Amino acid sequence: MIVIIDYGVGNLFSLKSSFAFLGIEAKVSCRASDIRNADKILLPGVGAFADAADKLIKTGLADLLSEEVRRGKPLLGICLGMQLLFQKSLEYGEHAGLGLIPGVVKPLEGYVPRSLKIPQMGWNSLEIVKNSPLLQYTPPGEYVYFVHSYYAADCAPYVTSTTDYGVPVTATVQRSNVFGCQFHPEKSGAAGLNILKAFSETEG
Repeated sequence: MIVIIDYGVGNLFSLKSSFAFLGIEAKVSCRASDIRNADKILLPGVGAFADAADKLIKTGLADLLSEEVRRGKPLLGICLGMQLLFQKSLEYGEHAGLGLIPGVVKPLEGYVPRSLKIPQMGWNSLEIVKNSPLLQYTPPGEYVYFVHSYYAADCAPYVTSTTDYGVPVTATVQRSNVFGCQFHPEKSGAAGLNILKAFSETEG
């Protein structure tokens, strides 16, 4: 079973519906017992990094997620959930993340060409730069749906795909059993369903 972490941030039920469509058991929960008993964990997220990180720390979920990752359990972070996997974010100050993947979350502003709108919003194609179980059903050039103003930087060894937004922007990452998607699989049609299906098949 996949547990979708409920900490007050994210498209929880859209994700649950996507797994249901695939015939995959998924449960929305923040209970430690459910998380420990899960086969895999999904960390969603929308909104501000600092607020989300604070909720994870105050609820004890940050320590629990780190513990489960150390046990070898697959974890997938989506959008803000992916950004929380990194060491820190520079979104309105400097804020510590979960530290599960080396790297820093930085603003798109000042990185992408000034002619492009921020947030990056809409469908963009993926360039696969490294094999990953998460991308096993994703052909090069597949389009997925992005909504974000910050991106994962200084993490080249862990980048498995990028998207072109005037410059390469990190789209997916992997470090051992920890995976991340900057885009929203639950909003990306058949392409997104393939990402979620692939995650459901990852080995712990």
